[in-house]
Amino acid sequence: MLGNKKGKMICGYVPDYVLFDLETTGTSCIYDEVIEISAVKVRSGKVVEEFSQLVNPKRPIPYAASMVNHISDEMVANEPDFGQVLPEFLTFAGDDILVGHNIQTFDMKFLYRDCERLFQQKLTNDYVDTLRVAKLCFPEWRHRRLSDLAEHYGISTRGAHRALTDCKMNQQIFEYLAKELEMPSRSLAIKNLPGMWASDEKKKWTFRGILGLHRVPGLQAY
Repeated sequence: MLGNKKGKMICGYVPDYVLFDLETTGTSCIYDEVIEISAVKVRSGKVVEEFSQLVNPKRPIPYAASMVNHISDEMVANEPDFGQVLPEFLTFAGDDILVGHNIQTFDMKFLYRDCERLFQQKLTNDYVDTLRVAKLCFPEWRHRRLSDLAEHYGISTRGAHRALTDCKMNQQIFEYLAKELEMPSRSLAIKNLPGMWASDEKKKWTFRGILGLHRVPGLQAY
């Protein structure tokens, strides 16, 4: 929700969360606008509720963006602007941990900007970036795009780059990544990554602490 301090990124699995995705007019959180926001609410690893809304950016959608997300000016012409949609999304998300792919460097920046611009407050929800989790699970991969992970797990990518479709795809991927984290070989490999453990005996850090997982009640860490 909203408050005075931004939430923190955590890296691990939680069974209850809201996984979301944005489609925008471009890649800049300075100049571009949200044109679609979708989310799925998950309890005990299962989707229990969905949220999806097109957004009128009050500006033309660039051709290049439409070619990726297949959202046109005509589709958003009669839709509400983000000032109306964002409060609905925040109500849907509540205090849940937010999850998404590459959200640390993309989606969260749009949400942070618009929460401060519209409400003069910060988004306080902690979040999990599945790209960061995938890097832990597959350090040897060259790319860890959503489509790469979907192909690896045999998940259909039909309709990709529309927000709700990407949410449903990534929710399945996140649950598979949770199983990766459970594998003894993965856990050992992650724990042996350079810099993961303190050499100072006074700093008896735990794997949960290093990943920031100690802050989250009920979080399963491996």
